[in-house]
Amino acid sequence: MTSTFVRRLEGKVALITGAASGIGESTARLFSKHGAKVLIADIKDDSGKKVCEDLGQSSASFVHCDVTKESDVEMAVNTAVAKYGKLDIMHNNAGIAGIANPNILENEISEFEKVISVNLKGAFLGAKHAARVMIPNRRGNIITTASICSTIGGVASHAYTSSKHGVVGLTRNIAVELGKYGIRVNCVSPHLVATPLARDFFKLDDEGCHGVYSNLKGAVLKPEDVSEAALFLASDESKYVSGHNLLVDGGFTIVNPKFCMFE
Repeated sequence: MTSTFVRRLEGKVALITGAASGIGESTARLFSKHGAKVLIADIKDDSGKKVCEDLGQSSASFVHCDVTKESDVEMAVNTAVAKYGKLDIMHNNAGIAGIANPNILENEISEFEKVISVNLKGAFLGAKHAARVMIPNRRGNIITTASICSTIGGVASHAYTSSKHGVVGLTRNIAVELGKYGIRVNCVSPHLVATPLARDFFKLDDEGCHGVYSNLKGAVLKPEDVSEAALFLASDESKYVSGHNLLVDGGFTIVNPKFCMFE
């Protein structure tokens, strides 16, 4: 018996920041496969346009967007509405890791502010302008890519960890405010994925990313796995899920490997 493929985002319009590569690109491809019109927003013009070419002009388009600039985010949201008539899904995915050095005495305030600006301010601006067009329609879906660093410490820099904790707090607060308009607001928090960003930050190859920091053996976390989690949050299958931080970490955040009786 053959199964019928169900397009879970048929007729939806999604704006995804940081979608020119990595998790964002994977999510754009998956959302498009499931019937969504996708607007890719990124500072990487050539890469973003290439993804659009792959998906087809009828399914995807590109807009240059620096998420730290409110005018860029506002324009991206306006472009989605002008081109497709509405905005159903806002996925705040753009993010940076910053420097790897965790020593607070050597951290420059400019570096801290840079990471906060992209990861937290960018999510705030995305949610703000998405809400602007979603509230009148009394429906919508806002998703932000957080991280396992949103729930634990000691894995990444002070700036990155602070930004991801902040994203979850922001998500919960906005979910409370926008619930009365039928707008859902959630996070997806992946473990280490072997994207160019992660490989550069941790100075690891693919094998190192998969093995060194893994708790769940026999499975490898890929960008597509994070995209599937985002698809769940974006679809009607999660119609009563809001204010949630969905961890995709293979149990990493629930165990201390140095103090584990099961080792």
